[in-house]
Amino acid sequence: MFDDEDNDFDFNEEDFDPSEFQREQERIHNLPVYKKAMEIAAITQAICESIDPKKDDLDIRSMMLQNAYVIGSKISGAEGGDLFTLRMENAVIIKIHARELLAQTSLCQAEGLSNNHYLQILRDEIEQFKLLFIEWVKSFDKTNDIKDDWGLFYD
Repeated sequence: MFDDEDNDFDFNEEDFDPSEFQREQERIHNLPVYKKAMEIAAITQAICESIDPKKDDLDIRSMMLQNAYVIGSKISGAEGGDLFTLRMENAVIIKIHARELLAQTSLCQAEGLSNNHYLQILRDEIEQFKLLFIEWVKSFDKTNDIKDDWGLFYD
């Protein structure tokens, strides 16, 4: 059905510079919003490891980890995509997952699944993340885009 030569998406290995890729990864990983996302993921993982699986009838641990891990990966995706629309799409997904994670701390508290002190630490980190997130989104270049036909993010 597809010929390998027709399915290379114009990728040329000779144009790939591993050192440039490494620099870009370092740039992304040094962003304050990305660093905070990694802290949130680590705190979430520690909280989830402390939850007794026998008491976790709703599998909240799995949902919390998924939400925490998506945040960092979507920051990378937004930075790698660079176009305004792609960055905004990733930003919306990040917001949704961060808010779900915040709501899940309340569920953990209500169900008595984790120490309230640790849940509050995670809540505080998410609030700090939100401030960094707002500044990060403000840095998106609205002029660097190719408008799509979905009608989002434009008047």
